[in-house]
Amino acid sequence: MNIKGLDYNTTRQKLVLPEYGREIQLMVDHAVELPDREMRQRCAETIINTMARMFPQGKDSIDFKQKLWDHLAIMSGFRLDIDYPYDVSQAHKMSDKPTRLPYPMTDIRVRHYGKLVMDACEKLRDMEPGDERDELVRLTANQMKRDLVQWSHGSCDNEKVAADLEHFTNGKIRLDLSTFVFSKVVADDIKTTTKKKRR
Repeated sequence: MNIKGLDYNTTRQKLVLPEYGREIQLMVDHAVELPDREMRQRCAETIINTMARMFPQGKDSIDFKQKLWDHLAIMSGFRLDIDYPYDVSQAHKMSDKPTRLPYPMTDIRVRHYGKLVMDACEKLRDMEPGDERDELVRLTANQMKRDLVQWSHGSCDNEKVAADLEHFTNGKIRLDLSTFVFSKVVADDIKTTTKKKRR
């Protein structure tokens, strides 16, 4: 609930470049509205000096001043009529939002195994028996076991992996659990790796 008379950020106009803050934006808006060109010029130079003091770590950069003037042009919506000491025509490209990348909306049959395991199972369906297929079976089965340990709070059994692998390869791959040797999976190691990824 908004209290009458108080100014909330949620009700304010969205900042063009939030890193400079609202005060700088207000200064830029003021400069745009000044009727005299000379006054606008002096005001713009004062704003640039203020912006430069906000980011002293960038002063050693070759194009530091150029960036500041570009940012000023962007914040003014390219409406600030002054004599820019730099060519700010390229600032239009900086202000354009990048094209949105399409997100692959692939339907994963069993989410805890993920797309790569499902892709491997699909490939195994069509592979001819041989060393290459045996190696892919070994890698896939061990990954499935790791996934089960990770998503089942450490509980997993080899029969479940064998049954799932057979099911997802349409019966083409049947693990012989009396001879197949799984890699050792330590649940604590997987939990630690997952925590590091989340950070």
